[in-house]
Amino acid sequence: MTATTTATDSNFAAEVLEADLPVLVDFWAEWCAPCKMVAPVLEQIAAEYAGRLKIVKVDIDSSTETARAYGILSAPTLNLYKGGEVVAQIVGAKPKRALLSAIDPHL
Repeated sequence: MTATTTATDSNFAAEVLEADLPVLVDFWAEWCAPCKMVAPVLEQIAAEYAGRLKIVKVDIDSSTETARAYGILSAPTLNLYKGGEVVAQIVGAKPKRALLSAIDPHL
């Protein structure tokens, strides 16, 4: 079972902007090799931070409105939302330690 959730243009507001927990959104694409490298790390973080952080994946090729609205220009881009606002952004595949150092201050 996956620890992450998927969002689309139609449910992004409900899954991310209206969430009670901070939400890390992985803007990714099927053709993106770095996205595939970071995916298992995000699954680990989702499992370890269950109840404190929600991780949502948005396919930028099928959810173009959302990607455009948040100015996503490269994949992977990870936006951390808290209270519906972007509080941190990570562009590119990073090791787990780097991801956690960007996330932890906002939890």
